[in-house]
Amino acid sequence: MARDIIILECTEAKAEGKPASRYATTRNKKSIRTPGRLEKKKYNPNLRRRTLHRETK
Repeated sequence: MARDIIILECTEAKAEGKPASRYATTRNKKSIRTPGRLEKKKYNPNLRRRTLHRETK
């Protein structure tokens, strides 16, 4: 399959000492447009705002 399941984790929650929110999504591993780790702005219910979520290992 060309698509893999990845986990996106909040980057700002750890700095504030609150639990990080996580989202599961899919990604096209063969895409030239996203060679590094995927980053998206998603809603974090613990912080009650949209924050940057980065792909974990």
